[in-house]
Amino acid sequence: MSQPDELLVDVAAMVESGQSTQMSLTVVTGGAVITGRLAPEAVWRQRVSEVLKDSSHLGEFAGAFTADGPKDGPPTHLHFHVARILQGTVGIPETGGMYRVSIEDVGAWTVGDFSYH
Repeated sequence: MSQPDELLVDVAAMVESGQSTQMSLTVVTGGAVITGRLAPEAVWRQRVSEVLKDSSHLGEFAGAFTADGPKDGPPTHLHFHVARILQGTVGIPETGGMYRVSIEDVGAWTVGDFSYH
């Protein structure tokens, strides 16, 4: 098991404490490059729950995202919204998605997001 990057944990903790959704970040994890804005876990969970509730096929899963809020202690995951997986010269999905990434699995990161215009 690798040791999480302390600076990245500090950035995630600042997002959590400030309830801000303005911090842009790009990470490399499991061979994928994910770019977007970080959200506090509670905000991320609420948004995912809302999307699932609106789905006729996935509505029953909405409750899983409202149960158990963030845990005490330092953050263990990054919660991206308006995020894309970079593949060649495109970002998937184009409109941005919701991703949860284990801080422990981040191999590289940089402040800011990448976009192709």
